[in-house]
Amino acid sequence: MARQIRFNAFDMNCVAHQSSGLWRHPDDQSARYKDLRYWTELAQLLERGRFDGIFIADVLGTYDVYGGSNEAAIRHGAQVPVADPLLVIPAMAYVTEHLGFGVTAGTAYEHPYPFARRMSTLDHLTNGRVGWNVVTGYLPSAARNMGHTDQLEHDDRYDHADEYLEVLYKLWEGSWEDDAVVRDRESGVFTDPAKVHEIGHAGKHFTVPGIHLSEPSLQRSPVIYQAGASSRGIGFAADNAEAIFVAASTKAVLKSTVTKIRDALEAAGRDRYSARIYTLLTIITDETSEKAQAKYEDYLSYASEEGALVFMSGWMGIDLSQYGLDEPIGNVKSNAIQSVVANFQEAAEDGSQWTVRDIARHGAIGGLGPFIVGSGKEIADQLQEWAEDTDVDGFNLAYAITPGTFEDVVTHVIPELQKRGAYPTEYTEGTLRHKLHGRGDRLPDEHRGARYRVGASVAS
Repeated sequence: MARQIRFNAFDMNCVAHQSSGLWRHPDDQSARYKDLRYWTELAQLLERGRFDGIFIADVLGTYDVYGGSNEAAIRHGAQVPVADPLLVIPAMAYVTEHLGFGVTAGTAYEHPYPFARRMSTLDHLTNGRVGWNVVTGYLPSAARNMGHTDQLEHDDRYDHADEYLEVLYKLWEGSWEDDAVVRDRESGVFTDPAKVHEIGHAGKHFTVPGIHLSEPSLQRSPVIYQAGASSRGIGFAADNAEAIFVAASTKAVLKSTVTKIRDALEAAGRDRYSARIYTLLTIITDETSEKAQAKYEDYLSYASEEGALVFMSGWMGIDLSQYGLDEPIGNVKSNAIQSVVANFQEAAEDGSQWTVRDIARHGAIGGLGPFIVGSGKEIADQLQEWAEDTDVDGFNLAYAITPGTFEDVVTHVIPELQKRGAYPTEYTEGTLRHKLHGRGDRLPDEHRGARYRVGASVAS
């Protein structure tokens, strides 16, 4: 039986998400991000394609590392303006039955108590199809706008997030018993108070004495997504993540990253395959190789290299405007996304250093991930090769133009994979967690969050 390949769609409630300048393309509809119909139509398209879900990114600041200001980001629409990702999910859920929703929200600037209710509400409204992409933050501008001078140091952000998750698990898993809501009309009791428990959390960063405000949803805890690939990020993922997003420029880099993650999962007492791993990828495809290549050349004519450097500067924490275009990036310690620098240094197969110009060209279409161009058959060949060679579960698909890139994948690539028995023709029933792992709606017993369930012997 062919190895199964999974797709996730990568989008953001903005114009220029990963591919810089493509908003100018006449077929791109990203400027419709303010129109609810854009999101409902996209959700229906992805469900027709049997995508696992749509992963919606977010930021709470502007990209102002490049040139020392946010002027270039604003000029190019580089993830600004940007709208709230959570608010579009109920509408997408209403017009679909199976599609999952991974929503990004940071641990740095919102107290976990109201956030716990917000996610429980989404899990109720989606009938158990919501996941949370845990981010610790990387933009200094976001920190400043929240009253701080800068982000915490990289590893300190994860220490803070560890306690954030502890509070959430206590609320989601340990506050309400499954049968607390009785709805007894005769006695007039809606909820049995004896089965609702205060969590009594008192930690370094948070004090939360009370109960969770929401009754348990189908999943209780949403599916936990995570996207950090540093050693500290991988450790955090090993404790918490059920789906992990990575970005790698080559198969060799991806294989190494996947192996590190699976080793870390096992070291944390979990199964090596207890988290689905998706790698970032942009696909440009058409009926024939020639048409696909022409489409790529057309897209490239709209791409903005400066816009790409705006993104890369923010992701790497390095002002690339200070470098000559042909200057190697060097071995620079970054307080933003450390894995980005490492990936670029490993990506040059001949051992040479990547230059700033290489970064701009690489990132203009697809951002941090690679892009592949070809017919549906050619793309399917490459996807199967990547999956077999790297042990990755699937692909987090960014777009060149939206929804055109996703439409092309649904039209040309997915039918080819389905013919090969490498892609599902129907959804698994149930919640997002069960669709991803086939082990039921709730966190498995070996997951960190299970320690905080009602009646658990030890919560540490």
